Amino acid sequence: MSTGVSLASGKSEIFEIVLQFMPDWVQIPVLVLIVLLVLGSWGFKLKRKIAQRRAVRQSGAVQAAPQHGQGRGADYLGPYAPQQPAQQPSGADFLGAYAPQHHQGNRPA
Repeated sequence: MSTGVSLASGKSEIFEIVLQFMPDWVQIPVLVLIVLLVLGSWGFKLKRKIAQRRAVRQSGAVQAAPQHGQGRGADYLGPYAPQQPAQQPSGADFLGAYAPQHHQGNRPA
């Protein structure tokens, strides 16, 4: 009993149509390349999972505190590290003579 409705997904139907338009000598290499791509992607995913599990397992070890002279980040850059900006005045320091004067005495309420 055939109803004429295909059980294949739209992607597989498009794939079959594209393969039918190719010559016979091209169809087999294309199929082999697709299979190799799928197997390769599975292999890379598996390799990544194994590396991640090993890293988690090895991260349980306690790392020693850095000794004097051992730092992180910009400490390793040496002369290429960004220079620290000079301490610049901020806020009311920029106002100069226009800054409000502080009086010691009774303040009006």
